[in-house]
Amino acid sequence: MVLESSSSTLITIIASDASIKNNVATFIAHIHTYNKPLTKTIYHVVLITSTKAELFAIRCGINQAANSNNITKIIVVTDFIHAARKIFDPSVHSYQVQSAAILSELCNFFNHYKGNTIEFWECPSHLKWRLHNKVNKETKAFNLTPLCLCRSSWEFSKKSKSDNILNTWKMTF
Repeated sequence: MVLESSSSTLITIIASDASIKNNVATFIAHIHTYNKPLTKTIYHVVLITSTKAELFAIRCGINQAANSNNITKIIVVTDFIHAARKIFDPSVHSYQVQSAAILSELCNFFNHYKGNTIEFWECPSHLKWRLHNKVNKETKAFNLTPLCLCRSSWEFSKKSKSDNILNTWKMTF
């Protein structure tokens, strides 16, 4: 049913997901228009919550869809509907930067044509719906490779200075 309705030139489907492994978040948004993939955005961020990661994936998808021509309906499919609810939560919360950015994009989208709409659908991962399952597999497939300290990094220079101070101290005493 969704794929049939997405064949309309006016509907865009955004399938988004986020996964965190070893404190690195991977979030992906696939945007489908005209019943085919339009754009795929992939981001990796260190030390971020899953809610922020999911909101950022939704933000990227809405940004792409809202700036596409002839789009009057956006459908956001996510397995973390709790994150999507934060967009419209007027209370003070730690996700307000992402919420404000998304609302700004939506404001422009709705001002472009008064008949524009957006829907948020929850699709748990265990249902394995084709569009969302592909995004889910991609986020979980990312494996972080450990990085060595770079000789130009701040941490390496601090370690180097500390080692030099210890060596000087040992030689002096």
